[in-house]
Amino acid sequence: MAGFNEMIEIDGSYGEGGGQILRTSVSLSALTLKPVRITKIRAGRPKPGLKRQHMASIDLTAQLVNAKVRGLKEGSTEIEFIPSERASGRFRYDIGTAGSISLLLQAVLPPAILSGGTIRLELKGGTDVSWSPPIDYVQEVFLPIIRRMGPDVEIVMRRRGHYPKGGGLVSVGITPCDSISNVDLVEFGRLKGISGISHCVRLPSHIADRQAKAAERVLVKKGLPIDTIVRESYPRNSDPHLGPGSGIVLWAESEKGLRVGADLLGSRGKRAEEVGVEAASKLIDELETRRAVDSHIADMLVPYVVLAKGVSKIGVTRITSHLETNIWAAKRILDVDIALEGAPGSTGLITVKGIGFSSGQ
Repeated sequence: MAGFNEMIEIDGSYGEGGGQILRTSVSLSALTLKPVRITKIRAGRPKPGLKRQHMASIDLTAQLVNAKVRGLKEGSTEIEFIPSERASGRFRYDIGTAGSISLLLQAVLPPAILSGGTIRLELKGGTDVSWSPPIDYVQEVFLPIIRRMGPDVEIVMRRRGHYPKGGGLVSVGITPCDSISNVDLVEFGRLKGISGISHCVRLPSHIADRQAKAAERVLVKKGLPIDTIVRESYPRNSDPHLGPGSGIVLWAESEKGLRVGADLLGSRGKRAEEVGVEAASKLIDELETRRAVDSHIADMLVPYVVLAKGVSKIGVTRITSHLETNIWAAKRILDVDIALEGAPGSTGLITVKGIGFSSGQ
């Protein structure tokens, strides 16, 4: 780990080698006010360097810590992020078209929850886009875990945005905390029930219903208890969305209050029943591991547990390249002890001795 004022060097091509390592490095830099230089950004991709989505995450995070950023332009393969002081208040940001609001929040939330002052975000972009968590998943699966750690984060989705037009609107309220509490999330426990949201916009309302019914049939056949899968659709003459789209998010809750989730977006030429069946099958696969944290959330939790007070233990349903990459980045920026047990693609256990970082540092 570098000294406080030294520029920490991050190889952006390491591991997963995409936007994940970029977002995590910038987020931890902003949180700890330690400058970073990230090189070889997306070096292995067909079109290397920054895209608009990545620039948005860096730009808004920079606003939260009055950071100087060098190299922030489309196609750039190297940036320097130099934070100076924490800010709070109200921020508005338009990612453009269908850039993922969920991925933007991955970078912005960690520094925001230790900002020392209330933050309000008004974000425009994509709420349900490929290769990123749907906003329903962030609300219903990710946020309950974060609240266990101390911060109070509320997300209100005001309008959905699908690829390619986007136009989704999301309001986020963050009441920061002085420090983050450790967590013990190893075993999922006894299943209490399964809930979900099946939606469609600018499409016939029966699509949301068919997605939900198909998922319910799979879950019932497996003998799993279903609470409610909400159907969300809009009459065509009053639909406020910019473009069509559909999807379903499912989550299972245990008697411990823990949640694991799964999701799937609809796509042109794919029957609604297929979407529901695949989402339900993915959730069943997650549940059968009996681990407390699903494969999509594990990497997202790394920036939080490394800063927590005390030892955190996280049982993950599957070790992904994103998780391994985030652990590597955290070790590069912080002097933190992280152990990951398990092989890639299998269940795993993360043990972290957090550094006990506080908002006053």
